[in-house]
Amino acid sequence: MSNQINLHPESPWIELQSTQEDWNQADPALLESMLTQLHIVRAFEESVLELAGEGLVHGPAHSSIGQEGGAVGSIISLTAADQVNGSHRGHHQFLAKALTYLRPNGMKAGDAFGADIQDVLQRTLAEILGLAQGFCKGRGGSMHLQWIEAGALGTNAIVGGGAPMAAGAAWAHRHAETDAIAITYFGDGAVNIGSVLETMNLAAAWKLPICFFIENNRYAVSTSVEEATAETRLSSRGSAFNIPSWKVDGMDPLAVHLTMQQALQHMREGNGPTIVEADVYRFFHQNGPYPGSAFGYRSKEEEQEWKVRDPIVLLENQMLERGLIAAEQIAALRTQCQSAMAEAVAELTEPAAKGKRRIRPELWPSEDFVDVGIRGDLSEIENVETQEQAAFADTLVKGKFIDAVANVMNRRMETDDSIVVMGEDIHRLKGGTNGATKGLKERFPTRTLGTPISENAFMGLGGGIAVDGRFKPVVEFMYPDFMWVAADQVFNQIGKARHMFGGQSDVPLVLRTKIAMGTGYGSQHSMDPAGIFVTNPGWRIVAASTPFDYIGLMNFALACNDPVLVIEHVDLYSKSGLLPENNLDYQIPFGKAAVRRQGQAVTILTYLSMVDHSLEAVEQTGVDAEVIDLRFLDRASLDWDTIEASIRKTNNVLIVEQGNQGTSYGGWLSDELQRRCFDWLDQPIQRVHGTEGAPSISKVLERAAAARTEEVVEGLQRVMRDKGEAI
Repeated sequence: MSNQINLHPESPWIELQSTQEDWNQADPALLESMLTQLHIVRAFEESVLELAGEGLVHGPAHSSIGQEGGAVGSIISLTAADQVNGSHRGHHQFLAKALTYLRPNGMKAGDAFGADIQDVLQRTLAEILGLAQGFCKGRGGSMHLQWIEAGALGTNAIVGGGAPMAAGAAWAHRHAETDAIAITYFGDGAVNIGSVLETMNLAAAWKLPICFFIENNRYAVSTSVEEATAETRLSSRGSAFNIPSWKVDGMDPLAVHLTMQQALQHMREGNGPTIVEADVYRFFHQNGPYPGSAFGYRSKEEEQEWKVRDPIVLLENQMLERGLIAAEQIAALRTQCQSAMAEAVAELTEPAAKGKRRIRPELWPSEDFVDVGIRGDLSEIENVETQEQAAFADTLVKGKFIDAVANVMNRRMETDDSIVVMGEDIHRLKGGTNGATKGLKERFPTRTLGTPISENAFMGLGGGIAVDGRFKPVVEFMYPDFMWVAADQVFNQIGKARHMFGGQSDVPLVLRTKIAMGTGYGSQHSMDPAGIFVTNPGWRIVAASTPFDYIGLMNFALACNDPVLVIEHVDLYSKSGLLPENNLDYQIPFGKAAVRRQGQAVTILTYLSMVDHSLEAVEQTGVDAEVIDLRFLDRASLDWDTIEASIRKTNNVLIVEQGNQGTSYGGWLSDELQRRCFDWLDQPIQRVHGTEGAPSISKVLERAAAARTEEVVEGLQRVMRDKGEAI
């Protein structure tokens, strides 16, 4: 008979319950401070729901009434350096972190709140109402609250989307050799999401000081936790990743506080992440001022059972029993909090017809603010050294493109201790799968991070590092197709972060990836990502066709305070070109295309490997084409002046790219040019691109799917034929 051995998790999994002895021994100042914060948060949320009921909250109002104990209990002992982020239901966490930041020594029930706290209440409410004085200038609303100074990294409307970003902050704390920690809050609905589980694994592997705080309120909108998962004790997830985990009654703020003390000690001592599951209950529906029972997914009896466990009532009763507070003091505190909120509401609203209120019209953001802050102003690259190969005065030597990729990163990491590089296998194989990171692990071992295969986690972790601001992450996607796996972090988080939070947060991140058409890697490893990224605001995009340009464009990307996609092509890696013998520090002039060939008959707009294919096609056909290497591809960085000047001269355009039609960069560019340059065009804009289908494994079908020199020849012939000058 076979032996059967019971296995046990490496890390502890504990349920912590407070005792009456804990309550009797609890610091009276701690209890008073918690009670004050709880009443402030409750009064704030009641005001939000009141305004929502009047139709004055445009968008959702995800109330945390009933759940305040978990946020206050876990945050009240944090330092200013500790950071938190949360989900769409995050008013309570944001306010708890702000109040703790402003009153690090605690709050007293009888004291006046002060102008600073009144300002926080008003600005937070203003943000939820979408007003200009809000923390995110009205852009974030209820679901996107950020106050970096106070350690509030930003709440998040994508379920589970904030966990990787918080891990990035935790990595920054650890690498900076501080004892600060990060807490990421999310609900039961996020526990089974890939980004959360990926981040748990990554945080455990790298021993990051992050707490995954699960607010288990039993319902993901209306779907119960029993319907969503077979293991309803959600803190059990920690056992799979060797993470110490705690389960606690979130309606008991003292129990939460005691739990967090244990978790904080574990993290501050450098032992890695923790998980805390707090059982809580939202007294209202997912959104708005009505109970869940009004929508039929839970009963009034269930709601009443949880309401008698109100964390505020529990704390009040314990303080009354110990004689730490009187009933009239509690009533006075309640009145004080309601008065503070009434004052905040009065500052933001005014009487309207039929006894109703309206938002004060002068407080709305100006309409011309709508696109401000999508990207930065580039002041960080003022007065930098710029070079063009044609005018380079020093010695040029011949070198391979891939060596330029590796050498410039080595140089920048040598001169800038803030740069950290991460990706799959970049620390092995003598520089990753293509040699692009050659020498980095040996020279910079703590800043060259080989990651698990978990693009969501390490992409978001890079985003969190970027928003933290102390370090600049360079993330490698082995193939651009993998961005679909991490699309939430790439587009919803990193691409939108600056604009979403009011244009106030730099996001200095570089994403490197390579196009691999022609290598036989098939449909899921071959795409050109330019057409996808250009339609998602926030990203700058650069693409070099020569080793000289790669150095200059990568130096721009590493200096820029916006996220920058750097696209490479495997066809270029083995090619040789001219490189500076002793200069790896210059940038390509920002927003400047390179005219690779002057011409009069047609303007060819292209990038990466298709520059050489276009020049070959021009030579084969004899067409007097002007070939423009775009280099900067995004809307805000594209060299419209050079493009438009060429079109005014040739009156014909051929856009050349290699990738397939469905994700085409040229489709976007031709739309822009039709509107910008219609009066100068003698015929519709022509395009060369791959087929509708993605490249296949078959060598024959792969070649048929992608454009190369022959397709550019056909494109030139088509342009000249339609021009009436057939060749």
